[in-house]
Amino acid sequence: MSLAEDLTEAANDELDRAMTLGWAQLAKHTPWGDTFEGFTPEGREVCFERAYMWEGELGGDIRVEVNVYESRAFEDGVRLTRNIAKDGSDE
Repeated sequence: MSLAEDLTEAANDELDRAMTLGWAQLAKHTPWGDTFEGFTPEGREVCFERAYMWEGELGGDIRVEVNVYESRAFEDGVRLTRNIAKDGSDE
């Protein structure tokens, strides 16, 4: 598996986890972000960044961003984004 595929798989997994929290739970803590170290499916040591921010107006939909990168190569990382709609629909 290539580096890009490995990082993308790790980012997709983390984004799926990030999306398990609902709008009501996250609205109390948005904007918020965190960075932590972990491993990709292929065992590469990487940094995971997870951020929740308002998509547009305060109190509206919440944008979830995940960035996964090797600590020495931030610019080569993978960033994925999804939204948690205030009305509960998936985007």
